[in-house]
Amino acid sequence: MTARRGLLIILSSPSGAGKSTLSGRLRAWDPTLSFSISATTRAPRPGEVDGQHYHFTDEAAFKKLVAEGQMLEHAHVFGNFYGSPRGPVEEAINAGRDVLFDVDWQGAQQIRNSALGEHVLSIFFLPPSIHELHRRLISRGQDSAEVIAKRMQRSWDEISHWDSYDYVLVNDDLDATETRLRTIVESERMRRKQQPGLVEHVRKLHSEFEDTQ
Repeated sequence: MTARRGLLIILSSPSGAGKSTLSGRLRAWDPTLSFSISATTRAPRPGEVDGQHYHFTDEAAFKKLVAEGQMLEHAHVFGNFYGSPRGPVEEAINAGRDVLFDVDWQGAQQIRNSALGEHVLSIFFLPPSIHELHRRLISRGQDSAEVIAKRMQRSWDEISHWDSYDYVLVNDDLDATETRLRTIVESERMRRKQQPGLVEHVRKLHSEFEDTQ
């Protein structure tokens, strides 16, 4: 039977809810998973490699791809454009490989409404409480009090869109959440629409059935 079709796995959460950690664990569990490499119009930073960290391009070329429907999602951030090219993702899922996306609810919505939307699996992670979310941001020791305050303000906007996702997991225990995440991915991989070879297999069964009559 033909190999399954890959999934576009979207992981979203407010900052501090554990998305990056869970994404890393998911990739450790299945090394065939890969991140979608974004395209951007900003200049490369020291050490960044084209095609590895980002696909670097100019504004005219970026807008042309958008106009041609070759961006699954895109946004204008701090004077530069960012987006997810459709071509590499489509090639991956047609080969049976899943692709991870780390996007916010707006990016998730755009991908859901794209030409590849039927293969999307979207998962949102909620913190067990706002107090715990704030504690996690502080404990990381990466941001100033001002930046943490901004992240907390933005977190509610993210959380308010929880119901636009296929699955929502409360990350109150990292190991338990990882187990649930794996279960979801494994189950979604077996959906009928992800198995293009089923139609031909059923036709073969029908032919065999007719031969026995």
